Amino acid sequence: MRKLKNSELGRLNVEEFKKVAKIPLIVILDNIRSLNNIGSVFRTSDAFLIEKIYLCGITARPPHKEIHKTALGATDSVDWEYKEDTLLLIKRLKEKKIKVIAIEQAENSIKLQNFKVNNNQKYAVIFGNEVKGVQQEVVSASDQCVEIPQFGTKHSLNISVSCGVVLWDIFKKIKY
Repeated sequence: MRKLKNSELGRLNVEEFKKVAKIPLIVILDNIRSLNNIGSVFRTSDAFLIEKIYLCGITARPPHKEIHKTALGATDSVDWEYKEDTLLLIKRLKEKKIKVIAIEQAENSIKLQNFKVNNNQKYAVIFGNEVKGVQQEVVSASDQCVEIPQFGTKHSLNISVSCGVVLWDIFKKIKY
């Protein structure tokens, strides 16, 4: 077995990425403090052809060297926009018939493995602050909550890890 060289991977360039069909999924980052987490979400969003990222509240915006360190150029490929008010953004997305899902541990949340996608539906998933999670008013405004099952002693996963798990799961449910 031999590791493939980057030139053998057949990846898209930025122009090709901009033109290729994306999966009907939007990522919302609600008050994320860590610039490295933000960059990681961009990189994961690039990997799974995410339509757009909304950066909300205190979430930092590119260009920034700490975001670039983990994004590795994905801030150039993935479409993004800053919105100060997450609740107003949710309202606008819902007006466009986009189903808004908070990724959070909450009453009546759906376990990720039980979350079913409708291929005729566009979704927006919200990831919250590293310490406080998704704001309660944002959870309340969401259509539903999806929870990543965990079985150890810790109460949560790092946001970049949560994002990777959720985006891969939804991507494979839509594409396969």
